[in-house]
Amino acid sequence: MQQRRGRSCFLTIMSALTDEVELIKEHEEILEKRAELLRQMESRREQLKSQRKQRIKESQAARERNARLLEDLQKLEERLRKRRLPHPDVLALETRYWASVEEAIPAWEHFLLGKGPHPTDAPGQPPRRAKQRSSPARDQGLPPRPKPRPAN
Repeated sequence: MQQRRGRSCFLTIMSALTDEVELIKEHEEILEKRAELLRQMESRREQLKSQRKQRIKESQAARERNARLLEDLQKLEERLRKRRLPHPDVLALETRYWASVEEAIPAWEHFLLGKGPHPTDAPGQPPRRAKQRSSPARDQGLPPRPKPRPAN
C-alpha cells in the first residue's frame, strides 16, 4: 500500500511538473510575443515621429510660401491703386471691342475649321476660300524656275 501511495504521489508530482513546464513554455511564448509587440510599437512610434517632423517642415514651408504670395498680392494691389485708369471713353471702346470679338468667335471658328463660309462674305457673293496658287512648273512636272536676279 505504501508503494501505491508513493507511486500515486510520484505521478501527482510528475503531472504537476509537466503542467509547470507547459506553463513556463506558454509564459516564455507570451513574453516573446510581448517583446515583438513592443519592438513593433517602438518602430511605429519612430515612424510617426518622423512623419510629424516632415509635416511640420511642409507646413512651415507652406506658411512661408503663403506669406510671400500674400506680400506679392499686397504689392500688386498697391501698384494697381496708384495706377491711373484710362479715360472712360477708352474703357467703353475697349469693352465694346472685346464684346464684338467674342460675338464673332463662333463664325470664325466654323470658317477656320473649314465648316462654314468666310465671316465677311455677303449673302450674294460666292464664298471665299483660301487661294492656292498652282505653279505652271508643277502642273507640267517641271522644276521651278529660278528667280531673276537684279543686275549689279
